[in-house]
Amino acid sequence: MAEKTIPLLPCQTIQPVIDFYTALGFEVTFLQKSPNPFAVVERGGIVLQFFGMKKYEPSESYSTCYVLTEDVDGLYKAFRAGLKAAHGKIPSRGIPRIGPLKDMSYGVRQFLMTDPGGNCVRVGQPISEDLHHRPAPKETFARALHNAALFADSKEDLVGAAKIIDRALGLEDERPTPLQLVRLLAMRGDVAWRLGDETTAASALERAAAVQLTDEERESVRDDLAPLKDLVG
Repeated sequence: MAEKTIPLLPCQTIQPVIDFYTALGFEVTFLQKSPNPFAVVERGGIVLQFFGMKKYEPSESYSTCYVLTEDVDGLYKAFRAGLKAAHGKIPSRGIPRIGPLKDMSYGVRQFLMTDPGGNCVRVGQPISEDLHHRPAPKETFARALHNAALFADSKEDLVGAAKIIDRALGLEDERPTPLQLVRLLAMRGDVAWRLGDETTAASALERAAAVQLTDEERESVRDDLAPLKDLVG
């Protein structure tokens, strides 16, 4: 018999967590409201269990788990659609939230989402046989993109990511290529939105849209720009 690991994740109250995951297409397969709140949700091969803690503070949570999938794009699309249908918008900041879908430097295409319990669920698909962390590129703007992505989407240090991008965009003796510029602006806009700075987010999107790209280049940054357009477009 094959072994299986099932994460047990904390939450302050069970019902908001259940509502969140049912919006994502999960089925509640077990629910106990008292004396010890406990729930199990399932979607395909994903099984998550939750237990209630009255004094638990979601904003201070460090709990997390990783979901490996063979269709990260499909799950991302389905989860975003479910959240938009449930909430009228796609929550990208605060709790709960869902982050952007990105190709990471360690050979994984992934997105992060945080449920109402403050649990960070990372959903990813290997896109390389080498899953070791790559060193930062040496070229100035490629390095800025690399480091800012790690700060924003692995460490969730949005302020640090913003500083990295602003420093790169403020250089006077070097200029990014048009493709690099669009990616930097897209990431800056996403970070600004998640920090609650909607003015900077809209400005970054406007600047990115004005950059002249070839059709092939524009297609290559579709994933970078799409989430930001959904938010401020």
